Amino acid sequence: MKDPLQPHFAEVLTLIKTAQRTVISTANQELIKLYWTIGQYISDRLLTSEWGQKTIEQLAAFIQTQEPGIKGFEKRNLERMRQFYETYPDITTALRTQLSWTHHRIIMSRCKTEAERHFYLELAATERYSTRELDRQINSSVFERTRLADAKLPQTSHPKSLTGIFRDSYVLDFLNLPPSHTENDLKMALVACLRDFILELGRDFTFLGQEYRLQVGNSDFFIDLLFFYRELQSLVAFELKIGKFQPEYLGQLEFYLEALDRDLKKPHENPSIGVLLCRDKDDEVVEYALSRSVSPTVVAEYELKLIPKEVLRRKLNEFYELLAPEEIP
Repeated sequence: MKDPLQPHFAEVLTLIKTAQRTVISTANQELIKLYWTIGQYISDRLLTSEWGQKTIEQLAAFIQTQEPGIKGFEKRNLERMRQFYETYPDITTALRTQLSWTHHRIIMSRCKTEAERHFYLELAATERYSTRELDRQINSSVFERTRLADAKLPQTSHPKSLTGIFRDSYVLDFLNLPPSHTENDLKMALVACLRDFILELGRDFTFLGQEYRLQVGNSDFFIDLLFFYRELQSLVAFELKIGKFQPEYLGQLEFYLEALDRDLKKPHENPSIGVLLCRDKDDEVVEYALSRSVSPTVVAEYELKLIPKEVLRRKLNEFYELLAPEEIP
């Protein structure tokens, strides 16, 4: 027989766990604030020539001598605190996301520009990435791939902006698929590695099913993968193609989106979005094919291994060079 007091005990346990999370979050924020303040102190004195470069080493030795039990204030970490302050001279930026010191260290050491740092700060906070997940996203050049997609997104009828959500290419290195594979192989591998795929897509994506059945008239049709994206309040249909993008693929996807909007979309939800995931695509062909499309549709390609960051940066720069100055985001 169930103990009638258990629900009350569970409430107390919930209070304890909530308080523990609050304490950890508050302690982390205070630690970040301390590191930023120390960084400011060091930077200001180096700037006014009150200190020389060796002074940081002397400071680290002093702290260790005075308080041997205090860890984390070695010369290398003090240098990082200085870099932290100089990277984020506005403390509200450093504290806004409430990320850990390790998150900040990864972003500072791996990101080259202010825009890239800001992107990963926001992404890590929104998606609540662990440090391992953040490192993976930087390795896979999410910043460059998202910027490329944003620059190429066509005007759509969707009431909310799609920028910052979809990518020009998706890196599916976790699938371990051979170069020669079928569309069914790709689909089954994505479902088998759904956690990793959603990490690549974004955690606001909720999986609704594979081979999702739509009945129109007396005929059945099947969407390869169907998701719901919470932020946009939209159904998202993924169609998978193992070859190069062909314009006729869009007709099938637009048919699916129309069926979803008529038969599955709830009244409070926004129009459905289509993602055509191909092995390869010609951007000019894609642009022509989408120019008269009324449905919110994204055409992206997938890669089975990490794309060199230099290649993506060069591709992004080349694309911007083709735009008029006022078109560059």
